Formats: sequence, structure tokens, C-alpha cells
Amino acid sequence: HNRLDPLQVATYLDIARQEGYDAVITISHEIPTTPGVHPVTVDKRKLRKVSLQHLSWGQIHTEALIEQSNKSVSDEDQAWILSEFIRYLESAKSGALDFDDMGPSWVAVRESSARQTLRAGDQETLDVVARFDQLVAFAGMALARRVGVHVQPCLSRKDLADQATRLQVKAALLAKTGQTSGSLQVPNTVAPLNIVVDLRANRVDCSATIDAPTEGRLSTKVSWLIRQLQGAPANLQIRANAARSRDAGVSYALCELMATPKALVEDARADIRSFTLTLSQSAGTKRGQGRGSFVNSVISLVDTFYAETVQNLKAWTPPPPKVKPSQPVIVDGKRLLSADATSRSAHPDATVAEITSNQVEHDDDLEPTATPEPTPDSDAAQPGAFS
Repeated sequence: HNRLDPLQVATYLDIARQEGYDAVITISHEIPTTPGVHPVTVDKRKLRKVSLQHLSWGQIHTEALIEQSNKSVSDEDQAWILSEFIRYLESAKSGALDFDDMGPSWVAVRESSARQTLRAGDQETLDVVARFDQLVAFAGMALARRVGVHVQPCLSRKDLADQATRLQVKAALLAKTGQTSGSLQVPNTVAPLNIVVDLRANRVDCSATIDAPTEGRLSTKVSWLIRQLQGAPANLQIRANAARSRDAGVSYALCELMATPKALVEDARADIRSFTLTLSQSAGTKRGQGRGSFVNSVISLVDTFYAETVQNLKAWTPPPPKVKPSQPVIVDGKRLLSADATSRSAHPDATVAEITSNQVEHDDDLEPTATPEPTPDSDAAQPGAFS
């Protein structure tokens, strides 16, 4: 459970610079609140010639499981060593624990938020916001271990560049609304997985917004979505998002829409652009792991929402263009279908025998001319051809 010591890290950076090393890598239980940002703040002048990197034990464990699930290690001996390393990390005696604690400030912040007396500038508020970011990152690791691919937190370039400002903004939002949030991106899914915690309501929400089809009637768009949710939880809430609408719209449980899909279409003239799917459950209150803990309530909901809803969603794609009905055209005074006209143009020696009866229509005032008799020296005679 030891945390990194800033003075110790700074000392190692000095030694690395003196000895000509390229980087210092730290390993601990600490998960960075922002991907790529070291959990310890050091003098930037020490990083001019030496890079400072960090790995959490949770990240190492996740990487090992991804390598194992994808069978990335072909050598049998190394594959066995990898499996033993994973078994070691998963042993309680190894000390390589996953994220399991919201920190000593959790209970006080949760109670202050419920009383609406929480202050954004308090260090306890900033600590809980930072811990929640670590929890979101670990929820991504836990999901990555099951799906076998990397799952990363979603952050803008601005957020990545200025971690301190981002945490202050989130602390202000937590103090004002009692809510804090984060997002995870799973490769090849229709949308990011959003996590919202409401400390005042004691609730955790997981949601995803999927674009609606750009074609078809409103009822068709709703049916298209419901067909993809056959195995989703019955209490999954669905909301239709219309263009130029000021209201968020009414959400309905999936079990209600299964019976009455049209209930989601309140205005027949609405231009539905997307659907928001939300799964909720009560938030745990305990700061650690185990039954009734806040950490477990978030991780379990993320896992359930992805497994039973998100992974089954497919983005809408427009149908391929269809061949239009052939239009008759006039060729040599005869009405031919366009496909046959093209064929005759490409093959001027084609005979009438190659054109079926339903492909040719004679006008009343047009008659075929007599077919010339083949001559002995004519080796290309074509009986039945039109002049």
C-alpha cells in the first residue's frame, strides 16, 4: 500500500541523469488520474534529459491478461512464465492489489454532498474527484481483462494537457450538483460508455448514445433499436433525442417499449437523431471493496451494461443502392430495354434470337423486313436479324 515518495523519485531522476539513463519507471498501486500523467509532481527541470514513466500493478496485471487471452506469446516456455506471473499477481499474498479504496475523505464528502454543504475548494473534495478518476480507469482495466482489448478513459486534448484545471472543474460540479462522471472507450463500439455518479441520489448510471437511422419512419427507427436489445435488461431506460428540441424527452423502460414501441414517439413530426440508453443501480456506501462498497457498485454496473447492452449494438448503415427498373429506349426503330440496347450497341452482330419476346415491342406502324437468304459464300449469315 506504499505510495510514491516525491523526494525519492526526484533522487532517482538525478541519479539517472548522472549515469546517462533514458528514463525512470515507477511501479505502485497508484493509478494516474489522467492517462500519461505521472501521479507524482516533480520539478520539470529534472525531466529535460530523463523521462519519468509510471505503471500501476493493475495496469501490469491487465496487460498480462490481454497478452494471454490473445495468445500473443508464441514461445511455450514464455507463455508458461506469463501464466505463472498472472497467478502470482492474483494471489492475495503478492500484495499486488487492485484499486479498492475511495480514500479517507470518502465518507465525509459523501455526507457533505447529501447535506449540500460540500465546498469545491476543500482538499477532501479534490481527493475524492481524483479517486473517482482512478476508479474509472480501473473499471476500464477490469473490462479490458474480460474483452481482451485495451479500454481507455475518454478525455479531450484540453483535459490531457491540464490535469489540475480539470480536477478543479470536476470538484466544482460535484459541490454544485452532487455529481461526478467519466467515460470509457471500448474499441469498435458504437459510442463511449458514460459513467455518472449522483451522491445526493445515491445512484450510479451507465449510459451510451447511439445515432438513429437517417432514413425511414419514426416507428421504423424505434423498431430498429429494439431489435438489437433482445437480451438487454428489462429496466434499461431508453430516450429519443430529437433535433431542435429543448426538452430532454421522456425515457421508457425497455420492457414497456417491447410491448408498445410507439410510446417513444411522442411527436410524429419529430426528427429523431439519436437514442440514449441508461442502466442504473444504487451506489454502494462503503469506501473499500466488498459487498455494499461504492467501488464494486460502479465496476459491476459497467460490466453488466457493456456485456448485456453495448456489445450487442451495431451502428446503422444505409442500404446499398438498388438496380432501377430498366427503361425502354428506341434502337433501329424498335423499343428495347436499356440493358439490351447497350448489349446490341456493344455487339452489333447480335441476332433477334438473343432477344426474348418480353424485351422487344413492335410499334403498330413498324414491321420487320424480310430476312435475306444466306448465300453459299456467306459464312456469317444470321437468320432472323433485323435490317
